[in-house]
Amino acid sequence: MSLGRRVNGSPATGTRNRIGDVVAQSGICATCLDGCTGTCEVGNSALRGRELLYPEPYSKVTAGATKDYPVDYSHLNIMGTCVGAKGIDADSDRAVFPAVDVSTEIGTNRKIRMRVPVFTGALGSTDIARINWAPMAIGAAISGIGVVVGENVCGMDPAAEFKNGRVVKSPELERRIKSYLDWYEGDGAIVVQYNVEDGRLGVPELAIELGAHAIEAKWGQGAKDIGGEVKLPSIERAAQLKSRGYIVYPDPADPVVQSAFMDHEFSEFERHSRLGMASEEGFHRDIERLRRAGAEVITLKTGAYRPADLALAMKVASDARIDLITIDGAGGGTGMSPWRMMNEWGVPTLYLQSLAYKMACRLEAKGKFVPSMAIAGGFSLEDHVFKALALGAPFVKAVCMGRATMIPAMVGKNIQQWIAEKSLPKEFDQWGHTVEQLFVDSAKLKARYGSRFAELPVGAIGMYTYLDRIATGLQQLMAGARKFKLELLGRDDLVSLTRECADVTGIPYVMDLDADAIDAILDGTAKALV
Repeated sequence: MSLGRRVNGSPATGTRNRIGDVVAQSGICATCLDGCTGTCEVGNSALRGRELLYPEPYSKVTAGATKDYPVDYSHLNIMGTCVGAKGIDADSDRAVFPAVDVSTEIGTNRKIRMRVPVFTGALGSTDIARINWAPMAIGAAISGIGVVVGENVCGMDPAAEFKNGRVVKSPELERRIKSYLDWYEGDGAIVVQYNVEDGRLGVPELAIELGAHAIEAKWGQGAKDIGGEVKLPSIERAAQLKSRGYIVYPDPADPVVQSAFMDHEFSEFERHSRLGMASEEGFHRDIERLRRAGAEVITLKTGAYRPADLALAMKVASDARIDLITIDGAGGGTGMSPWRMMNEWGVPTLYLQSLAYKMACRLEAKGKFVPSMAIAGGFSLEDHVFKALALGAPFVKAVCMGRATMIPAMVGKNIQQWIAEKSLPKEFDQWGHTVEQLFVDSAKLKARYGSRFAELPVGAIGMYTYLDRIATGLQQLMAGARKFKLELLGRDDLVSLTRECADVTGIPYVMDLDADAIDAILDGTAKALV
């Protein structure tokens, strides 16, 4: 059985097989016809080569892996009970789902509260992240959650100014931080991430000067195991970024490349970030540097690397007593990552979280500090949030969502444009034709912001409405489990539907669950069920 979807044809790369009958492993049509126009990924690669590595069209899409892993979060089910309540009086008039508190808190010395236990994935230097930043940042601010500025923003800023190899001004970074802080109400935080190039350019120091709440060291992500990359439409832009220290391919200084570009033999360059070289000593040097620069909150983002790398990340995060470690599993989403890499590398999220839980327990048993943890990699709805928090309890405090938080912002942004152009698609007729009619939480936001409501990007309203749905759905699930405060969620609120899931996660198999309680109840020895 192949765990992959269509290996040799995908909407992500704009390719397809000629026939439905394909070889499972290779994805090549069972009969490859001489005379076919080559619509599959292998065939298209004969023409466009390395361009087929990435999802298309660049700056218009985000992409997520489609591989079916042997065990995922669907193999866990949420357990409910009809007995009692925790975190509130066991009173049917008081223990109602709107009374569930879904707020969370992360941090070590400075605590950061979030009204909903999610925050955005890192929105870096891809065009789709830049274009959708304002609605996402403002939507996060008014929802009381965190938002993360991703890597390479300053280096990619055409108007950035540098002195002695350090960035001294970046209008784009200023815009990103300001757009969040202008609507910030005390809950959530804006986090600025840095990679190798960002560290060399002094991005963390500039971000702190501009008022960022937290700085995040980036070791990796779930979608890929190489540095960040974007596509560049002009040779001038490619030359500019090469001069700033980035790897640019093909080399814009090469006369052969210049001639080929001018002759329209290819139309885009690629900018790549360097591979980070994580080490215990290097991490502690970085943390000391950030604290000297005035960083009050420090986080670490690591990817779907091998288990030993996760152990290293957990150890340094513990030793340095940082505020948060975000662990991003394979199968995540991206603005631009190699498509096959996204599907075929790394430890899937469920497995990675299960490993992280075991490591956190080991650290705790030794009396070591365990920082707040967040998990990322393919989450989108309230049941995912519940499962991720319960599986990692009591260490996991929040869930990081990338593509899922961008979609509502993009939908709202597009609706705003369609309304302005009087070209709203007919499928919206069922709800109405104005922002107030289309977005169900508009009235709530109007009452809250008054005349300032008109300043809200519609994408921010969309994101707020989406997060309100997540919060409400999570309240309902938690009420069913009779847990009325987020910190009361535990692994006992889950059950494994398969033996393999039980083996991976340590969550009991459904047919083994409550065995002792069953015996006590049926044998008449149970004192109480509450």
